Amino acid sequence: MGKGSGYGKVILFGDHFVVYGLPGIASAVGLTTDAVATKSSVLSVKDERKGTEGYSDSKREQQRESFERMFDMMDLKDKNFSIWLGGDLPVMSGIGASAASSVAIARAVSDELGLKYDDSKINSVAYEMEKAFAGNPSGIDNTVATYGGLIWFKKNLAGGQNIMDKISVPKPVEIVMGNSGVVADTKAMVAGVAERRKQNLEKYDAVFKKAEALAFKARAALEKGDFKAVGALMDENHRLLQQIGVSCKELDELVAIAKANGALGAKVTGGGGGGCMVALTPGRELQERVARAMEAKGFQVLRTRIGV
Repeated sequence: MGKGSGYGKVILFGDHFVVYGLPGIASAVGLTTDAVATKSSVLSVKDERKGTEGYSDSKREQQRESFERMFDMMDLKDKNFSIWLGGDLPVMSGIGASAASSVAIARAVSDELGLKYDDSKINSVAYEMEKAFAGNPSGIDNTVATYGGLIWFKKNLAGGQNIMDKISVPKPVEIVMGNSGVVADTKAMVAGVAERRKQNLEKYDAVFKKAEALAFKARAALEKGDFKAVGALMDENHRLLQQIGVSCKELDELVAIAKANGALGAKVTGGGGGGCMVALTPGRELQERVARAMEAKGFQVLRTRIGV
């Protein structure tokens, strides 16, 4: 019986833009997907994760593809395992659920077979698995799911090693993640941005340049603990994501609720088109006020911290 875990994540800056080699900032959220893998006579999955209704069913075919990618990457001829999935990370779009499960499963299979994969190898396998869910993933989700922490990430478009630096903040800070309740198709969202960019290159290049500048400013503000500045930059990042068409009315409503109740900043996180948003809410009192305001409107929320 092999066991493994992968962290959930929140992207604070660089959603979508990281696919094109621009820098992004992401953090583990302290919640994990856990997996158990046991050799079996057939391949089976028992998924006991909680979260958005219909999420696991909607990802079933993508999950099958991710297994095939894992088996090929690990050069496994015997593909029969009994896989159990659980943990305290809910399944919802935008929180890195697919990456967390990919890392957890890869670790569990490695453990069951005694392969002794290190984090670097697990990260490579999980990146290959993520292609089933995201099409052309940046690698930021599986990297955070593997290593945890708060990281600065930049994809190497030439195929070499990605840049990954740990970011230190003076102290952990509270956030609220609001779930739109809409299951998003990350692969379709990434493809949609690519197509729209192709049709309007001048507009998109201008937006991308602004996103790159925001990421550098945000890193400096985080390291100083200037969360007021971080919040303002998150607001600007959300406007850029709206401009490239990856928000939706539910996410915009959640952002508006967060801001109306004192959040320092709020934005879409992840692929968009549904899934989650994130609000910066330093201090338990502010975090609770924003979370309750979202819940009062019928939304599911997560109360957690970054920089742990």
